[in-house]
Amino acid sequence: MSSRKRVLVVGGTGYLGQHLLQGFSEIQGTPFEYDLAFTYHSNLPQPLLDALPHLLPFYVDLKTGQGFDVISHSFGQPDVVVNCAALSVPRVCEMDPNAALSVNVPSSLVDWLSNFKEGSTLLIHLSTDQVYEGVKSFYKEEDETVPVNVYGKSKVAAEQFVSEKCLNFAILRSSIIFGPQTISPVPKSLPIQWIDGGLSKGEKMDFFHDEYRCPVYVKDVVAIILALTSRWISEGKQMQLLLNVGGPDRVSRVQMAEAVADFRGYNTSLIKPVSASSMESN
Repeated sequence: MSSRKRVLVVGGTGYLGQHLLQGFSEIQGTPFEYDLAFTYHSNLPQPLLDALPHLLPFYVDLKTGQGFDVISHSFGQPDVVVNCAALSVPRVCEMDPNAALSVNVPSSLVDWLSNFKEGSTLLIHLSTDQVYEGVKSFYKEEDETVPVNVYGKSKVAAEQFVSEKCLNFAILRSSIIFGPQTISPVPKSLPIQWIDGGLSKGEKMDFFHDEYRCPVYVKDVVAIILALTSRWISEGKQMQLLLNVGGPDRVSRVQMAEAVADFRGYNTSLIKPVSASSMESN
């Protein structure tokens, strides 16, 4: 019997998904070797497959569950599933709350996993710090969830669904994830790259001075997921975890922009502090 473990990354073509597949690939040859598969929905990025040819891609529609049966036949039951897929742009979620719920609550994924032997797969589910109201600093996992937008509400619903339906899970409430571009560049704007791109052109840019986050480096998030995977496979004990995943610093958007400007030598007078509430009222 093969000692290789199966890992499926749902949403493997997104920003975190690609970095995660790269992270798993780099630890091949260690005591735990992994067969790696990922799902995609729109486009299959060829540069990712060229760089990591051992990956198995599967088309999946999370709204309907179409494609999961193919994974069952071609890949089998995964030991670990990491769900990175989400409709994560808040304004898009506000425009279509039903779509946000249908993608962000992983009902088709969890229903598919229920077909396998109970308790033998760990689901690592990515959530967000936007489940909190945001009226204080450094929230703890036991603090009440009071989401203030549709995206946050859909992620709270997802957390409740996963914790009720899954025997083994780890829910990671991540703050803004930053870091280098992916192997196959993602279309969404990345926070540091977007700031750098605007300031490098000498453009004046608005940044919130009263919205604070704890940005976390993408490879730190990957390291957490790799550690949880290793722990699950080596110990095999029931796992039901809820973790806040953020960086050590609480910073505003203005402070993030100032850090980029200082590092790159840009004129900080290009950074215009504005209130988040004033922008929302426009």
